[in-house]
Amino acid sequence: MLTRLLSERDWLLADGATGTNLFNMGLSAGDPPELWNTDQPDNIRKLYRGAVDAGSDLFLTNSFGGNASRLKLHNAQNRVRELNRVAAELAREVADAAGRPVVVAGSVGPTGEIMMPMGSLTHEAAVEMFHEQAEGLKEGGADVLWVETISAPEEYRAAAEAAKLAGMPWCGTMSFDTAGRTMMGVTSAQLAALVEKLPLPPVAFGANCGVGASDLLRTVNGFVATGTERPIIAKGNAGIPRYEHGHIHYDGTPELMADYAVLARDLGVRIIGGCCGTMPEHLRSMREALETRPRGDKPTLDEIAAKLGGFSSASDGTDGGGPTRERSSRRRG
Repeated sequence: MLTRLLSERDWLLADGATGTNLFNMGLSAGDPPELWNTDQPDNIRKLYRGAVDAGSDLFLTNSFGGNASRLKLHNAQNRVRELNRVAAELAREVADAAGRPVVVAGSVGPTGEIMMPMGSLTHEAAVEMFHEQAEGLKEGGADVLWVETISAPEEYRAAAEAAKLAGMPWCGTMSFDTAGRTMMGVTSAQLAALVEKLPLPPVAFGANCGVGASDLLRTVNGFVATGTERPIIAKGNAGIPRYEHGHIHYDGTPELMADYAVLARDLGVRIIGGCCGTMPEHLRSMREALETRPRGDKPTLDEIAAKLGGFSSASDGTDGGGPTRERSSRRRG
């Protein structure tokens, strides 16, 4: 379905945050959201409906941490297939009731482990973990696998192999959150090259999470500069996180996210959504802006910074500067 919609439409609106919305419903910090698929299914339906009712053409399942490695932290590693299947079943139910085509994207986050040679996780073990999760999502009715917030190329390759084993189309985004690179040092240009070398390339690729909307679009500009013809995904955070009254609050307004969505479209992004902090009200403003504002010229980096705020680093990482490879255990918000 995703490929068909991309052939029919200039852009698709994806969803917003998972964690931020669930915390607002009472999820405690440190608790695995995936257990709510069976324990609080009405809240998960509410999460999904929030995106669909706001105009999303595609939304992600509540399965970001649904692999054996992450679930083992909560003694739920034997429930991988079940929790992913139910995440997708609830999503299928909401999507099928939408009255229009809505894509169910099975969220697959990082394992939380470091792959060899830097860590102990082997390629085979990572593929097995991702494959187990993919089969659950497929069984529940997901249209496409959505690999996200990856920082290491080895993990991206393992997820791609798992998608092929499951016979599922997939999309894959990395998080560029360290001076324009991923925590493991990958640049936008390197990801654009990597996806073309995979035995099963993704339907679309891009960036999610990271620092803020302006940094994310600078990364997208790096994808565009490679001349890629593969559809690009942008899922930026709703502004910058601030700690207020005991909670993490993202300062991005619906108006800012509307500007971000239009800038992303004018850069050539095909799938536009939000990540941490992005609520239904942001999505509604993004949808309205995409539908009502005329397409403009490709924005310059100066124009992006003027509308969305300055960049967090001087470089986007493609000039040879950037971090060394480090460990990251970031969760998608």
